[in-house]
This record gives sequence, C-alpha cells and structure tokens, in this order.
Amino acid sequence: MADHIVTDARTLDGTRVDVAVRDGVVERVVPAGEGDPGAFDPADHTDADGGLVTPPLIEPHLHLDATLTAGDPSWNDSGTLAEGIETWAEYKQDLDYDDVQERATQTVEWLAAHGVTRVRTHADTTEESLTAVEALLDLREEVDDLVDLQVVAFPQDGVYTADHHEDLLVEALEMGVDVVGGIPHNEHTREDGVRDVQTAFDLAERFDRRIDLHIDETDDPGSRFTEVLASEAIKRDMGDRTTASHTTALHSYPNAYAGKVVSLLAESGATVITNPPDNSVLQGRYDDYPKRRGHTRVDELRDAGVTVGIGHDSVMDPWYHYGVGDPLDAAFVLLHYAHMSGRGDVEPIWEMLTHANAEVFGVDSYGLEEGNEGSLVVYNSPDGFNALRTQAPRRLVLKDGRPIARTEPATTTVSRESGDVDVDFHR
Repeated sequence: MADHIVTDARTLDGTRVDVAVRDGVVERVVPAGEGDPGAFDPADHTDADGGLVTPPLIEPHLHLDATLTAGDPSWNDSGTLAEGIETWAEYKQDLDYDDVQERATQTVEWLAAHGVTRVRTHADTTEESLTAVEALLDLREEVDDLVDLQVVAFPQDGVYTADHHEDLLVEALEMGVDVVGGIPHNEHTREDGVRDVQTAFDLAERFDRRIDLHIDETDDPGSRFTEVLASEAIKRDMGDRTTASHTTALHSYPNAYAGKVVSLLAESGATVITNPPDNSVLQGRYDDYPKRRGHTRVDELRDAGVTVGIGHDSVMDPWYHYGVGDPLDAAFVLLHYAHMSGRGDVEPIWEMLTHANAEVFGVDSYGLEEGNEGSLVVYNSPDGFNALRTQAPRRLVLKDGRPIARTEPATTTVSRESGDVDVDFHR
C-alpha cells in the first residue's frame, strides 16, 4: 500500500481531475487544480498534463502455460484451432516447471507494463504431471507485486476423452486453483459435452469456485453447449459466478436460436468473454468465400444486458503467434471486425475493457471513486478515442498506490529540407 497523487488527468467522460491515493486507496477525486500535490513526496506526484486516466486494465482470459511458445515445436501453418491443440500437445509432452514460470513471468511483466493489474489464466489439466498447474499456482504468489492472478483448471483435451482427465481436474482443484474450466465442444459426443458442463458446475459447488468454460469455440452452428451452461446457471443460481468464454458458434446460429441463447444468458446473469485476436484468426478457417467473422454477437448480448468482457487469449503461442500482452491490441482488433468503429462505440469498448472485465473477475472496490482501490493507468493520450487509435503508451501504472510500471513515450522526428520536425500523432 502506498501514496500517490495524479494531477490534471482526463477521465473517459472528459472531466479533468486530480486523483489522490493514500495507503493504497483512492482518497479524493477532485476537479483538476483542487488537489494538493504539496502534501505528497515529489516522487509520488505525476502530472498527467491532460492525459487520459482509467481504472487499471484487467486481462480475463489468457493461457500463461503456453505463452511465448510460438514456433516451438512448429508453427501453426493452417491457422486452425485444431492444429494449435495438436502443436501444444506435442510441446507439453516434456513440459518443464522452470520453463513455464520463466515464460509466464515475462508475459506478466508485459501485461503490467500495459496497465494490467489482474490476470485470469487457464492451466492445462490434461497434461498428466500437472506441471503447468503447479507452476502457475506458485507464480500466483511470486508476481503478486504486479498482478492478482486467478488460475483456471482447464481440461484442454476434454474431461471425458480419457478415463483419468476428470481425476486430474479434481486434483487441480485440490491443489488450489481459483476457477473451474471446461471445453464441452472438444468432447467426443454431444452427451459428453453436456456432461462436461454439468461436471464443471458440480465441482464449482463442491469446491466453492467460480466457473469459466471455453464453450462453443467453433464455427459449427450445431455446437450448442452455451444453452446448457446458461440453463445450469439458472437452475443452480450461479450466474454471478459463471463465465462463457468465446461462444463463437453464436455467430453462426440461425437468428431465432441465437435469440434464445442470448435471452438465456441474460436471464442467467452469466458473463461472456470475447477474445478478438484468437477468434479472428482461428475461426472461419474451413470456409471458402464468403468467410465468416469468428466472434460472438457482442452487440446483441450487450443489448440484452449481458456483461461482455474483452480478453487477449494468447500471446505468442500455437494458436496466435503475435501479441505483446496489451489489452488495447485486443480492443483494436474487435473494433474492426465487430463493426464497432463508430465514435459512439468508444465508450462501450472501454466499458468492456474495464468494468465488464472487473465483473468477470469478481472484483470489488473497482473504479476511480473515493474509497476504491488506488489503482489506475495514465496514458500518453488525451482521450479514449485516441488511446485506442494510437494504442497509447501507458505513462504510469499504479497498483494500490504503488507505481509498478512507467513508460517514457518515444519522440519521432521527421527530417525535412526545412529542418527536423517532432511528430505528434494526436490531433
């Protein structure tokens, strides 16, 4: 817990404010100029100079066990989800604890540099030694100075595709993972897929855990497990602890059926995570032309009152070869292929990046309000639109009042015959 004051910052609604943090908690949010930087050590004062300030960013869906493995043992040349799973299956045959920790730590540092103070990572429980689970549970403690880490027990190859997979899932929960995972569309049959969902709810009740399932991550309109998840959440009154990740098949459902699923999700109170980087490259791979856009119905879900967050999913792994751990990259992809490029879409995108992701994570005391946690991000940009457009550097990242990352924005110089000109990418 620490003290810090940010002066002359601009909130997403355009209000210029000073934000004072004492003992890791937001003490005051006042109009710019009314704060008291003299009451703080000069080292604990940041002049935002009119730059954007937001609550801290949250990464609700990542795979830290596989991060930074792109190209090892091979590249995913087909770009399909299936080849990604096959490549990871080969890599994890000799999974090493130190290797997982080293790669995951580097990615966490990238995330923190981009303003992320909370991460939900999935850990493969169909890797029989549970090395990834052990490494990420230990990492949870080792990186708590940077991020709050939630670990999901994720049966990548399915719960019922081998006799012992359910036992491994239970063992991971006994080891202390935070969230129950699943992947019903990767089971062999529809019946096993339904059982996959029901087992996740059974275990969540038994171990008092949240639920986050990879669900209907496919173009196949016949993959219909999201309705099962929503129904179970309603029957068990567990919607506020349930997340449906991906739901890309919803894109391809007939409209009448899609409407039913959206209504069930809204009734259940479950949250949804869309993962634009992976969804945009993995889905539609079996189409000729026209090629479908492989993402969920963000607009219809939000219109129905469903909370939809934005995840990155992968950072340089067998499913997505690119990425630097920046949530604004994921948002930038989404605004293009979800047709959210209008000026009126800026506010919803930021809401998804911040408060929606906080709801997925189950965060209390979140946001730039007095009495909430003293965590925030200052951007080298005057507003939310330009921060998305330029994917602006994060000048300051505070976690509970303590700076965990700073970036000095680069200066670009264009040389003309009349002399050098420093380029400002804002208008």
